[in-house]
Amino acid sequence: MDLAENKVLILYILNLIDGEFRQDGLFKIITSINNINYFYFKQVLTDLIDSNLVGTYTKEDEPVVKITSEGKNAYTLTKDVLPGIMKLKADNIFAKEFSMIEEEASVIAEFIPKSENEYIIKCKIVETNETIFEVKTYAGSRERAKRIVDNWRQNATTIYPQILNLLLQDNQKEEKPNKEEG
Repeated sequence: MDLAENKVLILYILNLIDGEFRQDGLFKIITSINNINYFYFKQVLTDLIDSNLVGTYTKEDEPVVKITSEGKNAYTLTKDVLPGIMKLKADNIFAKEFSMIEEEASVIAEFIPKSENEYIIKCKIVETNETIFEVKTYAGSRERAKRIVDNWRQNATTIYPQILNLLLQDNQKEEKPNKEEG
């Protein structure tokens, strides 16, 4: 595929999404359709951003992209550049990859070294690009931080409801009325 076809392919996918999407997710979809390397993908995406066909910004420390109205117009004018077989492949892969990426993106966990023996751990649940739950904690070793991150990634669907239930519990002890003896 040449440069123009890759640009139209990105616009095609962003037009299907019709909303903001994480750049790394877009890269996964594009490389599944057309085997291009990351640097070439970034070059094509940067060209689209510089031309104001794609907007980009950071949301919750993640770069996201969205097709602009100019991008939608450009896509409408250039969609015939994309071969029909490529559109068919894009449609088939998009449906499968998009739901996988959305699901994958919903549970996020990372740890950041603060010093040699101190790590900050962030665990999140994201739905439709909105953080619905986030917890931040510290660990005194890399092993402990990694264990927390791995546990969150594997068990967030169990841990999150438990934390929510604990937060919703009314832990005030009820005072028992004194019985007066007569």
